[in-house]
Amino acid sequence: MDLSQYAELFLAESREHLSACNQLLLEWERNPAAAEPVGGLFRAVHTIKGMAATMGYGRVADLAHRMENLLDHLRRSGHAPSEDIIQLLFRATDALEKAVGLAVAGREREADLAVLAEIDQATVQTKPAPQPSALARHFVSSPESESLPAAPAASVSSASLGSSRLINVMIRPEAPLKGGRAMLVVRKLQGLGTVHRVQPPPAAFESDDFDGRFVVELDTAAAATDIEAAVRSVGDVERVSTGGGTDESQVSPAESAAAGGGGGGGAGRGRHIRVDLRRLDTLMDLIGELVTERGRLNELAARWLGKDPEIDDVAIHVSRLASDLQNEIIQARMTPVWQVFDRFPRLVRDVARQLGKQVAFRVEGKEIELDRQILDELGDPLMHLLRNAVDHGIESPAERKRHKKNPEGEIVLAAVRERSSVAISISDDGRGIDRAQILEKARREGIVGPHVESLSDDQLLRVLARPGFSTAESVTAVSGRGVGIDVAMTRIRALGGSIEIRTEPGKGTAFVLRLPVTLAIVRAVIAAVGHERYALPLTYVAETVEFGTTPLTTMDGKDAIVLRDRVIPLVDLRKLLGTNGGAPAPPPRRPVIVLEMGERRAGVVVDGMLSQQEIVVKGFDAPQGTLPVFSGATIMGDGVPALILDAAGLV
Repeated sequence: MDLSQYAELFLAESREHLSACNQLLLEWERNPAAAEPVGGLFRAVHTIKGMAATMGYGRVADLAHRMENLLDHLRRSGHAPSEDIIQLLFRATDALEKAVGLAVAGREREADLAVLAEIDQATVQTKPAPQPSALARHFVSSPESESLPAAPAASVSSASLGSSRLINVMIRPEAPLKGGRAMLVVRKLQGLGTVHRVQPPPAAFESDDFDGRFVVELDTAAAATDIEAAVRSVGDVERVSTGGGTDESQVSPAESAAAGGGGGGGAGRGRHIRVDLRRLDTLMDLIGELVTERGRLNELAARWLGKDPEIDDVAIHVSRLASDLQNEIIQARMTPVWQVFDRFPRLVRDVARQLGKQVAFRVEGKEIELDRQILDELGDPLMHLLRNAVDHGIESPAERKRHKKNPEGEIVLAAVRERSSVAISISDDGRGIDRAQILEKARREGIVGPHVESLSDDQLLRVLARPGFSTAESVTAVSGRGVGIDVAMTRIRALGGSIEIRTEPGKGTAFVLRLPVTLAIVRAVIAAVGHERYALPLTYVAETVEFGTTPLTTMDGKDAIVLRDRVIPLVDLRKLLGTNGGAPAPPPRRPVIVLEMGERRAGVVVDGMLSQQEIVVKGFDAPQGTLPVFSGATIMGDGVPALILDAAGLV
């Protein structure tokens, strides 16, 4: 059995446990007297050790084992850890994370395990006579020990004098990699004698239905205690029994129920499984094609309306089934934001320590869900904004005391569902942004004209997002290169979202990111401009009005309408896109689609609104010189492509 097929599962499981380690270390650092964090750390590291041993990743297993020894001593002592011990455990966790990644990539020997010496030294300080690492001897002592040898001659000769035994083994129900552990048990037993039969056969270990129970017929002279010790050395073994009078095929229903968790057959099984993300991506691509074909079918059915009722019925039924399938696949891709948010407490803590600042970090709305594709792209923008908040936003403890603030600053990362979008905010209670300083530097660099006297929130964001623009006086490891806001803005715009900024001197700054829930399929308004059709995502459409029926005015020299006592600037797509030439004259009464993104609004004037439908978003590589108002393209029901307008570029 090839254990390499479990590598991705091992990586996913290990990352979850490593994330838990970071969270528990942060909690332990805040409350050193608490007993729960060290217990949780011990269990997480122990699990990683067991999985690494099962996979044959010796260096990973040895590092985890040494960490486990140190944690065990700390747990048994009951004393609060020193700051040096906490820092050492943070570094060890980082080293373990890197070693796991290298092991899965087949480059385990490149792992830097220099931290082992510090761990051993700390272990000696907490316990005068530490026990040597059995895992280190097993995996690291010699290259020959990396692979399990065939039964040695001495074992074979002694086994020939022994007798055949049935070894009943049950892996813990909650243990990961049950199949890999079972195979490792078989290999261990091969080292004690001759394995005649395995029931179920090893091929069944790879099945999702394998419950961790199996029987091995072993010809050996080894004592029962030695057999049990060899089996349990694999880790996560619930039960081992040796005997010779039971047919391995005889498994009682009661034992089967007990092994499965004791609960009424299939009802006791877990309802969650791991699915390769590439399969979900493929399903999403296929459902996208199905949605396009559904549009074509509906157009064809509309031509036969009244002629053949059966065609209309089939079109309606297929459309309903496609919608249900689409919703189920989208829901399967939805992932809670905590899977990205959980990496940031450690980031904020490390940057704050590096800068000598005190920062309390709080996360809200961790249960909010986003499409996995969007969530994967969020990591970098949020990282840059959080680093900026710690560096530029939060003041030093001394400065905060001078302004009669709590020496410990606060940063809040929050997610909130807003209609069909999600708003993610990063706010701090720091010094705020000095608009006068930004304006002065922007004038010096020619970003704004000399006549500009103040910067609005929108203008401020545009200046800060300029590549290379930074308010830092010098370049440090944290900031100063002027890429943070630029990277965040570029990535969020590429996701069809927007960024807003709110700041008040002395009170703090907040960045608000608004994102669609999913990218692949969105509901949109199809608008006509000249001979062309354009799609506007419904997420940002607030309402529609008729041009000419509302009072007209001007705003910053541009046309605007007054809607319920609010001035809304207008964007005429005919003028913006230059479609007047060769296009039919615009109708006398034209609709205005009012877009809303947070506090910002704009009215888009089009020639007409054709329909409202679901569209499949395709990537769009705009030719150089194209206006930055398109976020993608789609294929309409008649097979003709249409460009998708970027609401953030119009508002």
